[in-house]
Amino acid sequence: MLVKCFHCGLHVAPQHNYHTNVLGKRQSFCCPGCCAVADAIVNNGLEDYYHYRSEFAEKASENEDELLQKLKVFDDDSILQEFVESQDDASEIQLTISGINCAACGWLIEKQLAKLNGIMKVGVNVSARRASVTWNNQQLKLSQILSHIDKIGYHAKPFQPEQHEATFRQENKAFLKRLGLAGLMTMQVMMLNVGAFFDLFGHIDPQTKQYFNWISLLLTTPVIVYSASEFYTSAIRGLRAHTFNMDVPIVLALGITYISGVFATAQNTGQTYFESLCMFVFLLLVSRYLEHSARYKAAQASANMLEYMPTTATLIEGDVLTPVLAKSLKVQQLVLVKAGELVPVDGIIIQGQGQLDQAMLTGEFDLISKYTGDQVLAGSLNQLGTLTVRVTASLQHSTLNQISKLQTQAMSTKPRIASLADRFSQYFVVVVLLISCISYVVWQQIDSSQALWVMVAVLIATCPCALGLATPSALSCAIANLNSKGVLLKRGDALEQITLVDWIGLDKTGTLTEGKFTITQCINPSKQPDSDYLEIAASIEQYSSHPIARAFSLYESPFTVTDFQSEMGKGVSGIIEGIFYKLGAASFMDIPVPNSMSACNVFLQSDNGLLCGFLLTDKLRPKGTALINALKPYNVNLISGDIAPIVKSVAAELGINNWLAEQSPKDKLQTIKDAQSNNHVVLMVGDGINDGPVLAQADVSITLGAGSDLAKSSADIVLLDNELVKLQTIFSIAARCKTKIKQNIGWAIGYNLLILPLAVMGLLSPWMAVLGMSLSSLIVVVNSTRLLK
Repeated sequence: MLVKCFHCGLHVAPQHNYHTNVLGKRQSFCCPGCCAVADAIVNNGLEDYYHYRSEFAEKASENEDELLQKLKVFDDDSILQEFVESQDDASEIQLTISGINCAACGWLIEKQLAKLNGIMKVGVNVSARRASVTWNNQQLKLSQILSHIDKIGYHAKPFQPEQHEATFRQENKAFLKRLGLAGLMTMQVMMLNVGAFFDLFGHIDPQTKQYFNWISLLLTTPVIVYSASEFYTSAIRGLRAHTFNMDVPIVLALGITYISGVFATAQNTGQTYFESLCMFVFLLLVSRYLEHSARYKAAQASANMLEYMPTTATLIEGDVLTPVLAKSLKVQQLVLVKAGELVPVDGIIIQGQGQLDQAMLTGEFDLISKYTGDQVLAGSLNQLGTLTVRVTASLQHSTLNQISKLQTQAMSTKPRIASLADRFSQYFVVVVLLISCISYVVWQQIDSSQALWVMVAVLIATCPCALGLATPSALSCAIANLNSKGVLLKRGDALEQITLVDWIGLDKTGTLTEGKFTITQCINPSKQPDSDYLEIAASIEQYSSHPIARAFSLYESPFTVTDFQSEMGKGVSGIIEGIFYKLGAASFMDIPVPNSMSACNVFLQSDNGLLCGFLLTDKLRPKGTALINALKPYNVNLISGDIAPIVKSVAAELGINNWLAEQSPKDKLQTIKDAQSNNHVVLMVGDGINDGPVLAQADVSITLGAGSDLAKSSADIVLLDNELVKLQTIFSIAARCKTKIKQNIGWAIGYNLLILPLAVMGLLSPWMAVLGMSLSSLIVVVNSTRLLK
C-alpha cells in the first residue's frame, strides 16, 4: 500500500521511510528534511499547525548545511543594500514566500520566526504570500532567517516591486472564480426553489420536491466550501487573536443554515434555505469584490508608479554605451537617456536638454523643459531630446521608490475615527451574538419551528460589514484622488486632522517664494573690489545645500575652504588662507550691523570685522495671492528668518496681516507651541530644508518638492509639483472624506438599529436579511468611490 508523507504529501518509498510522533500517533515521512520539520514543529509547541492546515506543506530541504551555504549569498552587501532598509542595528525586509496555502501557514511562520534570537517583528500577509521581517542585524543574518523559513517547509526570497501588479491580478482572479461559482450556483438553486415555492412547474409531488432539495444541496455545497472559504479563514484568524470580527456571525449563519438544511434534506422534514445561502455568499462576495476593486483603483497611483519603475538603462563608460539593469547603477555613474525613454534613476543633467513628462510623479500632464544642471527623477518620460545624466541616487533610494513606499505606509495608518469604528464593530458583533442567542431562546417558547431562522436572520441582517467598510473605503479613495493630483500623504490620519485646522503658518523662503535667490546689491564700505568678497563668499557657500548658496554659485570660487561649519537658520563659516570667515544673517555676526547695511540680509565677516553686506531677493511663486485669499477663513501667519523689510513687503503683497521676521528655527518652534497652547490646531507649510523641528511639532505639516529626501522629511504631506494652490484641494478633499465617513458610519449604524428589531420580531426571513445586509455594504462602497472623482 502506498504511504504518503504526513508533512508534504509525497509518496514514501519503502527504503526512505522515516518516522516521528505527531498528534499522538506515529507518522511516516518521505525524507529526513520533512521528518526534521515535523520534529521542530512538535518540539516548539506548534503541533496545532497540523490541525489547522488545509493543504500539505512543500517538501523540506534534506541538506541543511548545503542550504545554508546556498543562502549565504543573501548576506552580500549589494543584496542587503538593494532589498533591506536599515537604521542603526535594526533591519527590515519584505519577503515573498512560496508554499503558503492557508492562514495556518502564516501562523506557523510567525511563531517559528519569533523564536529566533534577534527577531524584533514578524508579519505575514497570507493572501499576498508576503512577510515583513524586522531583526537585529548584529545578532542575526538574513541567510539564517531564510534558512529557518526553509527548514519548516517554505521558501522565501526578497520581495521585488515588479511583482506588485501581478499579485493584484492574482487576487482579482481568485475573487472572480469564487464570485463566478457563487453566481452560477445561485441562479440554479434559485430557479429550482423559486419554481417549487411558487408552483411554477405545476403540482409537484413530495418525492420530486425531495429530489429538488438534494439537487439544491449538491449545488450549494461548492459555494459553502469554496466560495465562502475566505470567511472561514478570516473568522478563525479573529478568534485566534481573541477578537470577534465581522466574519464570525457570517460563518455562524452559514454553518447553521447549511447544517440544518442538510439534516432537513436527509430526514425529509423541516425547512431549507439553500437559495438564501447561495444568494448570501454571492451578494457578500459582490460587495467585497466592489470594495476590492475600489481599493485596487485607489492603489493605482502606487501601482502605476511601480509599472513606471525603470528596468534598464544605457551606461556611459568613456565612448562605450552598455545596456545595464537600472537597479545596478551607482552614484556618479553617467547614463544616456534618449527621446522616448524613461529616466532610469534620479540624477543631474550634465549635457543636453529635453522635454519630460512627470505626470506619474506630480499629477501634472504638461511637459517640463529640462536643461543642463537641472535635476531629473526616475520614472520621468523623456519625450524630446537626448540627455546625459549623472546618477545622484540609486534606484532603491529614488524619489519614485520612496513615494511608492510612503503611499503604502499612508494606507496602513488609521485615523482616530477608523480605530473607534473598528472597536465599536467588535463590541457590536458580541452584542449581535448575544441578541441572536436570546432571540433563539425566546422564540423557542413562542414558535420553536421559527427559532432557528429568527436567529439566522439576526446574525445575517445585523452583520457590521458596512461599518467595517465605512472608513477604510473612504480613506483609500481620498488618498488615491490626492495622489493623482500630485499630493503625497505620508500618514492617512492627517486627512482627519486637516479638517480641524484653524491656524496656518507659512514659511517664506522656498515656500511662498521660489527659493531662487539673486544678488541684487552689495554694500561694500571698503576699497576692496566687490568681486573679491563675492569669490570668498562663493568659495564658502559651495559646501552648503541651502537655496541662498545657489545665488553665489554664479561666481568663481577659487579658494580652498577648511573647517567648514553650518549653523541652521543662521549661516556658514570656514577658514580661507588662515583667515576665519562668517557668512550669514545679522544674528550670526559677532559685531552689530551698521545702519548703512540695514537693507542687506546676508553679511560677510572676517577676523578683521564686518566686510560687506549682500541683498538677496527672491521671486514669489505664481498664484500666491489667490491662495492667501482662499485661506482667509483661517488665521494665516507668515513666519520667516529674513529681515523685517523684506518679510513685510512679501506679507503686504500677498495680503497677510500677521507676520514675523528674523525668526530662527528655535523661534519658529516656539511660535508653533504658543499657538497650540492657545488651543489652535496648527498646519505648518515649509520647504523641508531647515524647518524640520517646526514641521514635526505642527499638528499637520506640508512640504514642497519631490527633490528632498521624502522618507526622512518631517512633513505629513508632500506637494510633489510645488504648487501651493493644491492646499485648497487638500482642504476640499479632506472635508469631503470626513463627510463621506460620517455618512457611511451614520448609514451603517442607522441600518443596523432599524433592521435589528425587525429581525428579532421575526418579520425578516433569511433571504430578506441577506438582501438588506448586502445592500447596506454596497451603498457604503459606492458612496466612498465618489471621492475618486
